[in-house]
Amino acid sequence: MDHATESLFLRGNQFLGTRYPILCGAMTWVSTPELVAAVAEAGAFGALAGGGMPANLLEESILQTRTLTQRPFAVNVITLGPAYHDHLAVLKNLPVPYVIFAGGLPKDTEIAAIRETGAKVMCFASTEMLAKRLLSYGADALVLEGTEAGGHIGPVSLTVLLQQVLFHCDQVPVFVGGGLATGKMMAHLLMMGAAGVQLGTRFAVARECKAHPQFKEALLHAQARDAQPAGQFDASLPVTAVRALRNEGTREFERLQLNLLSQLDAGHISRGEAQAQVEHFWVGGLHRAAVLGDVQRGSVMAGQSVGLVNKEQTVQEIVQELVEECDQEVCRTRALLES
Repeated sequence: MDHATESLFLRGNQFLGTRYPILCGAMTWVSTPELVAAVAEAGAFGALAGGGMPANLLEESILQTRTLTQRPFAVNVITLGPAYHDHLAVLKNLPVPYVIFAGGLPKDTEIAAIRETGAKVMCFASTEMLAKRLLSYGADALVLEGTEAGGHIGPVSLTVLLQQVLFHCDQVPVFVGGGLATGKMMAHLLMMGAAGVQLGTRFAVARECKAHPQFKEALLHAQARDAQPAGQFDASLPVTAVRALRNEGTREFERLQLNLLSQLDAGHISRGEAQAQVEHFWVGGLHRAAVLGDVQRGSVMAGQSVGLVNKEQTVQEIVQELVEECDQEVCRTRALLES
């Protein structure tokens, strides 16, 4: 590996304890202990997806991951998830090296409590304002995620977030994700100042990933335009947009949202109950697709990078290809600058 590439990897590697500052995004029902451990053993960084799993299952997953790898990994918790506070309790009793807050704004006291366990805290930032708030709350690192990503997404593209946040943030490492699938793009993001990159969709089709074969096939055959966001219809029912392959499941969500809005207008349901039903829908829909293989009615969450993902590889092959492409691009760019 070229010395320049090693220099670009340094900050992210020092923070994550990795060989390569590549994060495998936490994907509910997809980022299992097997995938997380395989990513860690390949020299990159994996994150268990807490999602909506019961607390006892999260505890089991942490323990299982520890039997599969001695390398560091993270646990991703969703602030809007139904088991969020139970997950925080698990992480206080069973500390892990890194905790990633996603899905919304955690309280400063929650970040402080996790840091007291000895864990480093990483937080998703989908807007400039959210990034600033999270830094003030004590986040040890940020993950800028553009709206190009899969699953729950924010409203701002990665190219804008880079200019608003990455170019002005020096106090903590900033990792970036959303629409990423190649080492060539990774090289340019590192040269812009990113500490590392996050990929999700590409790892979802890795051989070690336990997702249903039909789920993987749907991703491998999709185009970038097929991964579309399903957002809110009305401000009276705030809904975090979710990017997935458009199918009958997407249309079911739209019908559910209209039904919930009608119930809200009639006073038959509270906003909190309506939002809980929305989250329940997505957790169940993703399980239906990723675990049961129903890619028509389930939620096939994917980023727009799905258009760049067209083959199944081992995790080791994915990581090595990313690193080699990155190294080649760094050398090519340096030669251009020196010519």
